[in-house]
Amino acid sequence: MPPTHDVTNQVPLPYGHDAADDPGLIEALRRAGAGWAEPELHRLGVLAGSEQAGEWGRLANEHPPVLRTHDRFGNRIDEVEFHPHWHDLMRTAVGHGLHAAPWRDNRPGAHTARAAKFYVWSQVEAGHTCPISMTYAAVPALRATPALAEWLEPLLAAPEYDFGLREPHTKRGLIAGMSMTEKQGGSDVRANTTTAVPQPDGSYRLTGHKWFTSAPMSDLFLTLAQAPGGLSCFMLPRVLPDGGRNRIQLQRLKDKLGNKSNASAEIEYDGAVGLLVGEEGRGVRTIIEMVNMTRLDCTLGAAAGIRLGTTRALHHATHRRAFGAALVDQPLMRNVLADLAVESEAATAVAMRLAAATDAALAGNESEVLVRRLGLAVAKYWVCKRGPAHAAEALECLGGNGYVEESGMPRLYREAPLVSIWEGSGNVAALDALRAMAKRPESVEAFLGELDLAAGADRRLDTAVADLRKQLADPTDLEYRTRRLVESMALAFQGSLLVRYGSPAVADAFCASRLAGDHGGAFGTMPAGLDTAAILARAATPVLP
Repeated sequence: MPPTHDVTNQVPLPYGHDAADDPGLIEALRRAGAGWAEPELHRLGVLAGSEQAGEWGRLANEHPPVLRTHDRFGNRIDEVEFHPHWHDLMRTAVGHGLHAAPWRDNRPGAHTARAAKFYVWSQVEAGHTCPISMTYAAVPALRATPALAEWLEPLLAAPEYDFGLREPHTKRGLIAGMSMTEKQGGSDVRANTTTAVPQPDGSYRLTGHKWFTSAPMSDLFLTLAQAPGGLSCFMLPRVLPDGGRNRIQLQRLKDKLGNKSNASAEIEYDGAVGLLVGEEGRGVRTIIEMVNMTRLDCTLGAAAGIRLGTTRALHHATHRRAFGAALVDQPLMRNVLADLAVESEAATAVAMRLAAATDAALAGNESEVLVRRLGLAVAKYWVCKRGPAHAAEALECLGGNGYVEESGMPRLYREAPLVSIWEGSGNVAALDALRAMAKRPESVEAFLGELDLAAGADRRLDTAVADLRKQLADPTDLEYRTRRLVESMALAFQGSLLVRYGSPAVADAFCASRLAGDHGGAFGTMPAGLDTAAILARAATPVLP
Protein backbone atom coordinates (compact mmCIF):
# COMPACT_ATOMS: atom_id res chain seq x y z
CA MET A 1 0.00 0.00 0.00
CA PRO A 2 1.42 3.45 -0.84
CA PRO A 3 2.67 5.37 2.20
CA THR A 4 0.07 8.08 1.58
CA HIS A 5 -2.48 5.70 3.09
CA ASP A 6 -0.61 5.33 6.37
CA VAL A 7 -2.56 7.07 9.14
CA THR A 8 -0.38 9.10 11.49
CA ASN A 9 -0.85 11.98 13.90
CA GLN A 10 -4.51 11.20 14.48
CA VAL A 11 -5.90 11.38 17.99
CA PRO A 12 -7.14 8.26 19.83
CA LEU A 13 -10.81 8.04 20.69
CA PRO A 14 -11.66 10.14 23.76
CA TYR A 15 -12.83 7.19 25.83
CA GLY A 16 -11.55 5.01 28.64
CA HIS A 17 -11.57 7.55 31.46
CA ASP A 18 -13.60 8.30 34.57
CA ALA A 19 -15.76 11.34 33.81
CA ALA A 20 -16.08 11.90 37.57
CA ASP A 21 -12.30 12.33 37.83
CA ASP A 22 -12.89 16.06 38.22
CA PRO A 23 -11.25 17.71 41.25
CA GLY A 24 -13.61 20.68 41.39
CA LEU A 25 -16.63 18.37 41.34
CA ILE A 26 -15.32 15.99 43.99
CA GLU A 27 -14.25 18.82 46.28
CA ALA A 28 -17.72 20.39 46.04
CA LEU A 29 -19.35 17.05 46.79
CA ARG A 30 -17.30 16.64 49.94
CA ARG A 31 -17.95 20.21 51.11
CA ALA A 32 -21.66 19.50 50.98
CA GLY A 33 -21.29 16.44 53.20
CA ALA A 34 -22.09 14.09 50.32
CA GLY A 35 -18.78 12.25 50.15
CA TRP A 36 -20.71 9.06 50.79
CA ALA A 37 -21.79 9.22 47.12
CA GLU A 38 -18.25 9.07 45.71
CA PRO A 39 -18.05 5.30 45.03
CA GLU A 40 -21.28 5.33 43.01
CA LEU A 41 -20.32 8.58 41.30
CA HIS A 42 -17.06 7.05 40.11
CA ARG A 43 -18.83 3.91 38.88
CA LEU A 44 -21.14 6.13 36.87
CA GLY A 45 -18.15 8.18 35.73
CA VAL A 46 -16.37 5.12 34.36
CA LEU A 47 -19.49 4.21 32.37
CA ALA A 48 -19.89 7.83 31.21
CA GLY A 49 -16.30 7.82 29.97
CA SER A 50 -16.64 4.52 28.11
CA GLU A 51 -16.94 3.94 24.38
CA GLN A 52 -20.12 1.95 25.04
CA ALA A 53 -21.92 4.92 26.57
CA GLY A 54 -20.54 7.17 23.84
CA GLU A 55 -22.17 4.92 21.26
CA TRP A 56 -25.47 5.04 23.14
CA GLY A 57 -25.46 8.81 22.89
CA ARG A 58 -24.37 8.89 19.26
CA LEU A 59 -26.99 6.43 18.05
CA ALA A 60 -29.80 7.99 20.08
CA ASN A 61 -29.06 11.28 18.30
CA GLU A 62 -28.52 9.86 14.83
CA HIS A 63 -31.86 8.00 15.05
CA PRO A 64 -34.21 10.58 16.56
CA PRO A 65 -37.69 9.76 17.88
CA VAL A 66 -40.57 9.18 15.50
CA LEU A 67 -44.20 10.17 16.13
CA ARG A 68 -46.92 7.58 15.54
CA THR A 69 -50.28 9.33 15.74
CA HIS A 70 -52.37 6.33 14.58
CA ASP A 71 -52.05 2.58 14.42
CA ARG A 72 -52.46 0.57 11.20
CA PHE A 73 -56.23 0.43 11.68
CA GLY A 74 -56.68 4.18 12.08
CA ASN A 75 -56.99 4.25 15.86
CA ARG A 76 -55.43 7.28 17.55
CA ILE A 77 -52.45 6.13 19.64
CA ASP A 78 -50.22 9.24 20.03
CA GLU A 79 -47.00 7.38 20.74
CA VAL A 80 -43.35 8.18 20.15
CA GLU A 81 -40.81 5.53 19.19
CA PHE A 82 -37.22 5.91 20.41
CA HIS A 83 -33.97 4.22 19.50
CA PRO A 84 -33.20 1.37 21.93
CA HIS A 85 -30.17 3.20 23.29
CA TRP A 86 -32.41 6.08 24.42
CA HIS A 87 -33.86 3.58 26.85
CA ASP A 88 -30.36 2.50 27.94
CA LEU A 89 -29.57 6.13 28.74
CA MET A 90 -32.83 6.59 30.63
CA ARG A 91 -32.48 3.29 32.49
CA THR A 92 -29.00 4.27 33.67
CA ALA A 93 -30.11 7.73 34.78
CA VAL A 94 -33.10 6.43 36.72
CA GLY A 95 -31.17 3.51 38.16
CA HIS A 96 -28.59 5.91 39.60
CA GLY A 97 -31.24 8.21 41.08
CA LEU A 98 -30.77 11.21 38.79
CA HIS A 99 -34.55 11.66 38.73
CA ALA A 100 -36.72 12.11 41.83
CA ALA A 101 -34.80 9.73 44.10
CA PRO A 102 -33.28 12.48 46.33
CA TRP A 103 -36.74 13.45 47.56
CA ARG A 104 -36.95 10.07 49.32
CA ASP A 105 -33.34 10.05 50.53
CA ASN A 106 -32.63 11.45 53.99
CA ARG A 107 -28.84 11.27 53.78
CA PRO A 108 -27.00 14.58 54.08
CA GLY A 109 -26.27 16.15 50.71
CA ALA A 110 -28.68 13.92 48.78
CA HIS A 111 -29.51 16.66 46.28
CA THR A 112 -25.84 17.56 45.87
CA ALA A 113 -25.00 13.90 45.23
CA ARG A 114 -27.72 13.76 42.63
CA ALA A 115 -26.42 16.98 41.05
CA ALA A 116 -22.92 15.51 40.73
CA LYS A 117 -24.27 12.40 39.04
CA PHE A 118 -26.47 14.50 36.75
CA TYR A 119 -23.40 16.56 35.77
CA VAL A 120 -21.33 13.47 35.00
CA TRP A 121 -23.99 11.53 33.09
CA SER A 122 -25.11 14.61 31.11
CA GLN A 123 -21.74 14.53 29.38
CA VAL A 124 -22.74 11.32 27.62
CA GLU A 125 -25.91 12.67 26.02
CA ALA A 126 -27.87 15.73 27.03
CA GLY A 127 -31.28 15.12 25.44
CA HIS A 128 -32.47 12.38 27.75
CA THR A 129 -31.74 14.48 30.83
CA CYS A 130 -34.77 16.64 29.99
CA PRO A 131 -37.39 14.10 31.24
CA ILE A 132 -35.02 13.18 34.07
CA SER A 133 -34.88 16.83 35.15
CA MET A 134 -38.63 17.33 34.88
CA THR A 135 -39.28 14.25 36.99
CA TYR A 136 -36.95 15.65 39.66
CA ALA A 137 -38.62 19.04 39.51
CA ALA A 138 -42.21 17.80 39.60
CA VAL A 139 -42.13 16.54 43.18
CA PRO A 140 -42.09 19.88 45.06
CA ALA A 141 -44.95 21.14 42.90
CA LEU A 142 -47.02 18.02 43.51
CA ARG A 143 -46.53 18.45 47.25
CA ALA A 144 -48.89 21.43 47.04
CA THR A 145 -51.61 18.74 46.99
CA PRO A 146 -50.55 16.13 49.58
CA ALA A 147 -52.92 13.45 48.29
CA LEU A 148 -51.33 13.60 44.83
CA ALA A 149 -47.83 13.54 46.30
CA GLU A 150 -48.68 10.55 48.49
CA TRP A 151 -49.87 8.64 45.42
CA LEU A 152 -47.25 9.66 42.86
CA GLU A 153 -44.05 10.45 44.73
CA PRO A 154 -43.04 6.85 45.57
CA LEU A 155 -43.42 5.92 41.89
CA LEU A 156 -41.60 9.01 40.65
CA ALA A 157 -38.72 8.31 43.05
CA ALA A 158 -38.54 4.59 42.32
CA PRO A 159 -35.24 3.43 40.73
CA GLU A 160 -37.15 1.67 37.94
CA TYR A 161 -37.44 2.92 34.36
CA ASP A 162 -40.70 1.39 33.13
CA PHE A 163 -41.36 2.70 29.63
CA GLY A 164 -44.78 2.51 28.00
CA LEU A 165 -48.23 4.04 28.32
CA ARG A 166 -50.04 2.20 31.09
CA GLU A 167 -52.14 3.21 34.08
CA PRO A 168 -49.73 4.68 36.71
CA HIS A 169 -50.80 2.28 39.48
CA THR A 170 -49.61 -0.65 37.36
CA LYS A 171 -46.10 0.66 36.73
CA ARG A 172 -42.88 0.16 38.68
CA GLY A 173 -41.77 3.76 38.14
CA LEU A 174 -43.00 6.97 36.54
CA ILE A 175 -41.54 9.83 34.51
CA ALA A 176 -43.02 13.33 34.72
CA GLY A 177 -43.13 16.13 32.19
CA MET A 178 -44.14 19.77 32.07
CA SER A 179 -46.24 21.66 29.53
CA MET A 180 -46.65 25.40 30.08
CA THR A 181 -45.89 27.52 27.01
CA GLU A 182 -48.36 28.32 24.26
CA LYS A 183 -47.81 29.74 20.79
CA GLN A 184 -49.28 33.16 21.54
CA GLY A 185 -47.40 33.73 24.78
CA GLY A 186 -44.18 31.75 25.14
CA SER A 187 -42.59 32.70 28.46
CA ASP A 188 -45.58 34.90 29.29
CA VAL A 189 -47.55 31.99 30.69
CA ARG A 190 -50.23 34.30 32.08
CA ALA A 191 -51.31 34.78 28.46
CA ASN A 192 -52.24 31.09 28.25
CA THR A 193 -55.64 30.39 26.70
CA THR A 194 -56.01 26.71 27.63
CA THR A 195 -59.21 26.35 29.68
CA ALA A 196 -60.00 24.02 32.59
CA VAL A 197 -63.66 23.30 33.35
CA PRO A 198 -64.45 21.75 36.77
CA GLN A 199 -66.38 18.47 36.83
CA PRO A 200 -68.73 17.03 39.49
CA ASP A 201 -66.15 14.39 40.48
CA GLY A 202 -63.55 17.08 41.36
CA SER A 203 -61.52 16.69 38.19
CA TYR A 204 -61.27 19.23 35.37
CA ARG A 205 -61.53 18.99 31.59
CA LEU A 206 -58.76 20.87 29.78
CA THR A 207 -58.97 22.20 26.23
CA GLY A 208 -56.10 24.00 24.49
CA HIS A 209 -52.92 23.86 22.44
CA LYS A 210 -49.48 23.67 24.03
CA TRP A 211 -46.58 24.84 21.88
CA PHE A 212 -43.69 22.99 23.56
CA THR A 213 -44.13 19.76 25.51
CA SER A 214 -40.84 18.01 26.04
CA ALA A 215 -40.74 14.23 26.43
CA PRO A 216 -44.41 13.63 25.50
CA MET A 217 -44.14 9.92 26.33
CA SER A 218 -43.88 10.78 30.03
CA ASP A 219 -46.47 9.20 32.30
CA LEU A 220 -47.86 12.47 33.61
CA PHE A 221 -47.56 16.19 33.05
CA LEU A 222 -47.86 19.34 35.07
CA THR A 223 -49.54 22.03 33.02
CA LEU A 224 -51.13 25.47 33.36
CA ALA A 225 -54.68 26.34 32.34
CA GLN A 226 -57.28 29.02 33.00
CA ALA A 227 -59.76 27.74 35.60
CA PRO A 228 -62.72 29.73 36.92
CA GLY A 229 -60.49 31.06 39.69
CA GLY A 230 -57.66 32.05 37.34
CA LEU A 231 -54.48 30.47 35.99
CA SER A 232 -54.02 27.16 37.79
CA CYS A 233 -51.72 24.14 37.80
CA PHE A 234 -52.96 20.66 36.87
CA MET A 235 -51.61 17.13 36.76
CA LEU A 236 -52.59 15.22 33.62
CA PRO A 237 -51.86 11.48 33.36
CA ARG A 238 -51.35 10.04 29.88
CA VAL A 239 -53.43 6.98 30.86
CA LEU A 240 -56.61 7.21 32.95
CA PRO A 241 -57.58 4.90 35.85
CA ASP A 242 -59.82 2.83 33.55
CA GLY A 243 -56.89 2.13 31.25
CA GLY A 244 -58.09 4.48 28.50
CA ARG A 245 -55.87 7.15 26.97
CA ASN A 246 -56.32 10.67 28.21
CA ARG A 247 -57.32 13.06 25.44
CA ILE A 248 -53.82 14.44 24.91
CA GLN A 249 -53.12 14.42 21.19
CA LEU A 250 -49.61 14.78 19.79
CA GLN A 251 -49.83 16.97 16.69
CA ARG A 252 -46.19 16.99 15.63
CA LEU A 253 -42.63 16.72 16.90
CA LYS A 254 -40.44 19.83 16.70
CA ASP A 255 -37.49 19.77 14.31
CA LYS A 256 -34.89 21.32 16.62
CA LEU A 257 -31.38 22.69 16.24
CA GLY A 258 -30.04 20.12 18.70
CA ASN A 259 -31.40 17.92 21.47
CA LYS A 260 -32.24 15.48 18.69
CA SER A 261 -32.58 12.37 20.82
CA ASN A 262 -35.37 13.93 22.87
CA ALA A 263 -38.91 14.37 21.54
CA SER A 264 -40.50 17.79 21.90
CA ALA A 265 -44.10 17.99 20.76
CA GLU A 266 -46.98 20.28 20.07
CA ILE A 267 -50.00 18.83 21.79
CA GLU A 268 -53.75 19.39 21.97
CA TYR A 269 -55.86 18.92 25.07
CA ASP A 270 -59.26 17.87 23.75
CA GLY A 271 -61.20 17.68 26.97
CA ALA A 272 -58.26 16.02 28.74
CA VAL A 273 -58.76 14.98 32.35
CA GLY A 274 -56.69 16.96 34.84
CA LEU A 275 -56.41 17.09 38.62
CA LEU A 276 -55.85 20.43 40.36
CA VAL A 277 -52.44 20.91 41.99
CA GLY A 278 -52.48 23.57 44.68
CA GLU A 279 -55.22 26.20 44.63
CA GLU A 280 -57.16 27.67 41.74
CA GLY A 281 -55.65 30.93 40.57
CA ARG A 282 -52.23 30.14 42.04
CA GLY A 283 -50.82 28.11 39.18
CA VAL A 284 -47.64 30.10 38.71
CA ARG A 285 -46.91 30.08 42.43
CA THR A 286 -47.48 26.32 42.51
CA ILE A 287 -45.27 25.50 39.56
CA ILE A 288 -42.50 28.02 40.31
CA GLU A 289 -40.59 25.58 42.49
CA MET A 290 -40.58 23.16 39.57
CA VAL A 291 -39.13 25.96 37.46
CA ASN A 292 -36.44 26.66 40.08
CA MET A 293 -35.44 23.00 40.13
CA THR A 294 -35.17 22.84 36.35
CA ARG A 295 -33.09 26.03 36.45
CA LEU A 296 -30.64 24.23 38.69
CA ASP A 297 -30.45 21.48 36.10
CA CYS A 298 -30.01 24.00 33.28
CA THR A 299 -26.98 25.35 35.13
CA LEU A 300 -25.67 21.85 35.80
CA GLY A 301 -26.27 20.85 32.20
CA ALA A 302 -24.43 23.91 30.89
CA ALA A 303 -21.53 23.22 33.27
CA ALA A 304 -21.46 19.61 32.06
CA GLY A 305 -21.28 20.69 28.43
CA ILE A 306 -18.53 23.17 29.24
CA ARG A 307 -16.60 20.44 31.05
CA LEU A 308 -17.03 18.05 28.12
CA GLY A 309 -15.80 20.66 25.63
CA THR A 310 -12.79 21.35 27.81
CA THR A 311 -11.76 17.71 28.18
CA ARG A 312 -12.29 16.96 24.48
CA ALA A 313 -10.17 19.96 23.46
CA LEU A 314 -7.44 19.08 25.93
CA HIS A 315 -7.47 15.43 24.84
CA HIS A 316 -7.02 16.42 21.20
CA ALA A 317 -4.28 18.95 21.93
CA THR A 318 -2.38 16.43 24.05
CA HIS A 319 -2.20 13.86 21.25
CA ARG A 320 -2.04 16.04 18.15
CA ARG A 321 1.25 17.44 16.84
CA ALA A 322 1.79 20.46 14.60
CA PHE A 323 4.86 22.48 13.67
CA GLY A 324 7.14 20.09 15.49
CA ALA A 325 5.43 19.93 18.89
CA ALA A 326 2.29 18.70 20.61
CA LEU A 327 -0.45 21.31 20.41
CA VAL A 328 -0.76 21.37 24.19
CA ASP A 329 2.86 22.51 24.49
CA GLN A 330 2.46 25.51 22.19
CA PRO A 331 2.02 28.79 24.09
CA LEU A 332 -1.03 30.19 22.31
CA MET A 333 -2.89 26.88 22.48
CA ARG A 334 -2.06 26.65 26.20
CA ASN A 335 -3.68 30.05 26.67
CA VAL A 336 -6.83 28.86 24.90
CA LEU A 337 -7.00 25.54 26.74
CA ALA A 338 -6.34 27.10 30.15
CA ASP A 339 -9.01 29.72 29.47
CA LEU A 340 -11.52 26.98 28.61
CA ALA A 341 -10.54 25.10 31.77
CA VAL A 342 -10.98 28.17 33.98
CA GLU A 343 -14.45 28.72 32.54
CA SER A 344 -15.29 25.10 33.20
CA GLU A 345 -14.18 25.11 36.82
CA ALA A 346 -16.06 28.35 37.50
CA ALA A 347 -19.25 26.91 36.01
CA THR A 348 -18.93 23.71 38.01
CA ALA A 349 -18.23 25.57 41.25
CA VAL A 350 -21.34 27.75 41.07
CA ALA A 351 -23.62 24.93 39.88
CA MET A 352 -22.55 22.66 42.72
CA ARG A 353 -22.79 25.48 45.26
CA LEU A 354 -26.42 25.96 44.28
CA ALA A 355 -27.03 22.23 44.58
CA ALA A 356 -25.66 22.40 48.12
CA ALA A 357 -27.89 25.43 48.78
CA THR A 358 -30.84 23.28 47.71
CA ASP A 359 -29.99 20.72 50.38
CA ALA A 360 -29.58 23.43 53.02
CA ALA A 361 -32.75 25.28 51.98
CA LEU A 362 -34.82 22.11 52.17
CA ALA A 363 -33.39 21.53 55.65
CA GLY A 364 -34.80 24.91 56.71
CA ASN A 365 -31.79 27.24 56.42
CA GLU A 366 -33.44 30.57 55.56
CA SER A 367 -30.22 32.25 54.49
CA GLU A 368 -29.61 29.45 52.01
CA VAL A 369 -33.18 29.81 50.74
CA LEU A 370 -32.35 33.40 49.82
CA VAL A 371 -28.95 32.63 48.30
CA ARG A 372 -30.47 29.83 46.26
CA ARG A 373 -33.42 31.88 44.98
CA LEU A 374 -31.30 34.75 43.69
CA GLY A 375 -28.26 32.64 42.86
CA LEU A 376 -30.25 30.30 40.61
CA ALA A 377 -31.53 33.14 38.45
CA VAL A 378 -28.06 34.70 38.25
CA ALA A 379 -26.23 31.45 37.48
CA LYS A 380 -28.86 30.20 35.05
CA TYR A 381 -28.44 33.39 33.05
CA TRP A 382 -24.65 33.51 32.98
CA VAL A 383 -23.43 29.91 32.92
CA CYS A 384 -25.92 28.96 30.23
CA LYS A 385 -24.94 32.03 28.21
CA ARG A 386 -21.29 30.97 28.28
CA GLY A 387 -21.99 27.50 26.89
CA PRO A 388 -22.31 28.27 23.15
CA ALA A 389 -19.18 30.44 22.97
CA HIS A 390 -17.24 27.83 24.93
CA ALA A 391 -18.46 25.00 22.69
CA ALA A 392 -17.44 26.93 19.57
CA GLU A 393 -13.92 27.51 20.90
CA ALA A 394 -13.54 23.91 22.07
CA LEU A 395 -14.67 22.68 18.66
CA GLU A 396 -12.13 24.96 16.99
CA CYS A 397 -9.33 23.41 19.05
CA LEU A 398 -9.90 20.25 16.99
CA GLY A 399 -9.66 22.21 13.73
CA GLY A 400 -11.40 20.62 10.77
CA ASN A 401 -11.75 17.37 12.71
CA GLY A 402 -13.97 19.19 15.18
CA TYR A 403 -16.30 20.32 12.40
CA VAL A 404 -16.99 16.73 11.42
CA GLU A 405 -19.90 14.90 13.02
CA GLU A 406 -17.76 11.88 13.95
CA SER A 407 -15.88 14.01 16.50
CA GLY A 408 -19.04 14.61 18.53
CA MET A 409 -18.25 18.33 18.74
CA PRO A 410 -21.01 19.48 16.36
CA ARG A 411 -23.56 17.76 18.60
CA LEU A 412 -22.13 19.58 21.63
CA TYR A 413 -22.24 22.87 19.71
CA ARG A 414 -25.87 22.42 18.64
CA GLU A 415 -26.91 21.41 22.13
CA ALA A 416 -25.24 24.34 23.90
CA PRO A 417 -27.89 27.05 23.29
CA LEU A 418 -30.78 24.99 24.64
CA VAL A 419 -30.29 25.43 28.37
CA SER A 420 -30.12 29.19 27.96
CA ILE A 421 -33.55 29.09 26.28
CA TRP A 422 -35.26 26.40 28.38
CA GLU A 423 -37.32 27.73 31.31
CA GLY A 424 -36.97 31.29 30.06
CA SER A 425 -34.26 32.65 27.78
CA GLY A 426 -31.60 35.19 28.79
CA ASN A 427 -33.83 38.19 29.38
CA VAL A 428 -36.34 36.15 31.36
CA ALA A 429 -33.66 34.74 33.66
CA ALA A 430 -31.99 38.13 34.13
CA LEU A 431 -35.28 39.88 34.86
CA ASP A 432 -36.18 37.11 37.30
CA ALA A 433 -33.10 38.09 39.29
CA LEU A 434 -34.52 41.62 39.50
CA ARG A 435 -37.87 40.20 40.53
CA ALA A 436 -36.28 38.12 43.28
CA MET A 437 -34.45 41.17 44.64
CA ALA A 438 -37.58 43.33 44.53
CA LYS A 439 -39.81 40.73 46.16
CA ARG A 440 -37.34 39.80 48.88
CA PRO A 441 -34.79 42.59 49.33
CA GLU A 442 -33.11 40.58 52.06
CA SER A 443 -31.93 38.19 49.33
CA VAL A 444 -29.49 40.87 48.17
CA GLU A 445 -27.81 41.01 51.57
CA ALA A 446 -27.77 37.22 51.76
CA PHE A 447 -26.10 37.09 48.35
CA LEU A 448 -23.57 39.77 49.26
CA GLY A 449 -22.96 37.96 52.54
CA GLU A 450 -22.01 34.89 50.52
CA LEU A 451 -19.51 36.96 48.55
CA ASP A 452 -18.12 38.53 51.72
CA LEU A 453 -16.99 35.12 52.94
CA ALA A 454 -14.07 35.57 50.55
CA ALA A 455 -13.38 39.19 51.54
CA GLY A 456 -9.70 40.06 51.89
CA ALA A 457 -8.43 36.99 50.07
CA ASP A 458 -7.94 38.66 46.68
CA ARG A 459 -7.91 42.40 46.02
CA ARG A 460 -9.34 41.94 42.51
CA LEU A 461 -12.34 40.12 43.93
CA ASP A 462 -12.75 42.78 46.63
CA THR A 463 -12.77 45.48 43.95
CA ALA A 464 -15.34 43.59 41.89
CA VAL A 465 -17.64 43.14 44.88
CA ALA A 466 -17.33 46.83 45.77
CA ASP A 467 -18.28 47.75 42.22
CA LEU A 468 -21.20 45.33 42.36
CA ARG A 469 -22.51 47.02 45.51
CA LYS A 470 -22.50 50.33 43.63
CA GLN A 471 -24.39 48.80 40.73
CA LEU A 472 -26.99 47.31 43.06
CA ALA A 473 -27.47 50.65 44.83
CA ASP A 474 -28.06 52.57 41.57
CA PRO A 475 -31.71 52.45 40.41
CA THR A 476 -31.02 54.34 37.16
CA ASP A 477 -32.16 52.46 34.03
CA LEU A 478 -32.13 49.29 36.09
CA GLU A 479 -34.15 47.13 33.72
CA TYR A 480 -32.19 48.34 30.66
CA ARG A 481 -28.87 47.33 32.23
CA THR A 482 -30.08 44.14 33.90
CA ARG A 483 -27.88 41.83 31.86
CA ARG A 484 -24.76 43.72 32.83
CA LEU A 485 -25.74 43.72 36.49
CA VAL A 486 -26.54 40.00 36.55
CA GLU A 487 -23.30 39.20 34.74
CA SER A 488 -21.39 41.13 37.41
CA MET A 489 -23.24 39.21 40.11
CA ALA A 490 -22.43 35.88 38.47
CA LEU A 491 -18.75 36.66 38.01
CA ALA A 492 -18.40 37.82 41.60
CA PHE A 493 -20.20 34.68 42.78
CA GLN A 494 -17.91 32.42 40.76
CA GLY A 495 -14.82 34.35 41.79
CA SER A 496 -15.67 34.13 45.47
CA LEU A 497 -16.11 30.35 45.24
CA LEU A 498 -12.86 29.83 43.36
CA VAL A 499 -10.92 32.04 45.79
CA ARG A 500 -12.35 30.20 48.77
CA TYR A 501 -12.21 26.65 47.50
CA GLY A 502 -10.53 26.34 44.12
CA SER A 503 -7.03 25.73 42.91
CA PRO A 504 -4.90 28.85 43.51
CA ALA A 505 -3.84 28.76 39.85
CA VAL A 506 -7.46 28.68 38.63
CA ALA A 507 -8.58 31.37 41.08
CA ASP A 508 -5.70 33.63 40.06
CA ALA A 509 -6.48 33.21 36.36
CA PHE A 510 -10.19 33.83 36.91
CA CYS A 511 -9.66 36.98 38.97
CA ALA A 512 -7.09 38.37 36.54
CA SER A 513 -9.15 37.73 33.42
CA ARG A 514 -12.81 37.87 34.46
CA LEU A 515 -12.71 40.32 37.37
CA ALA A 516 -9.72 42.58 36.71
CA GLY A 517 -10.53 42.73 32.99
CA ASP A 518 -7.16 41.54 31.71
CA HIS A 519 -8.83 39.57 28.93
CA GLY A 520 -9.89 40.09 25.33
CA GLY A 521 -13.20 39.31 23.69
CA ALA A 522 -12.30 35.72 22.81
CA PHE A 523 -11.04 32.71 24.72
CA GLY A 524 -7.26 32.42 24.74
CA THR A 525 -6.59 36.03 25.68
CA MET A 526 -5.61 35.64 29.32
CA PRO A 527 -2.59 37.59 30.59
CA ALA A 528 0.94 36.25 30.82
CA GLY A 529 2.34 34.96 34.09
CA LEU A 530 -0.46 32.50 34.94
CA ASP A 531 0.27 28.93 35.99
CA THR A 532 -1.23 27.25 32.93
CA ALA A 533 0.55 23.98 33.72
CA ALA A 534 -1.33 23.65 37.02
CA ILE A 535 -4.62 24.67 35.41
CA LEU A 536 -4.32 22.09 32.62
CA ALA A 537 -3.13 19.32 34.94
CA ARG A 538 -6.23 19.86 37.07
CA ALA A 539 -8.52 19.75 34.03
CA ALA A 540 -7.11 16.55 32.53
CA THR A 541 -8.92 13.20 32.71
CA PRO A 542 -6.29 10.42 32.57
CA VAL A 543 -7.08 7.22 30.71
CA LEU A 544 -7.93 4.38 33.07
CA PRO A 545 -5.38 1.55 33.38
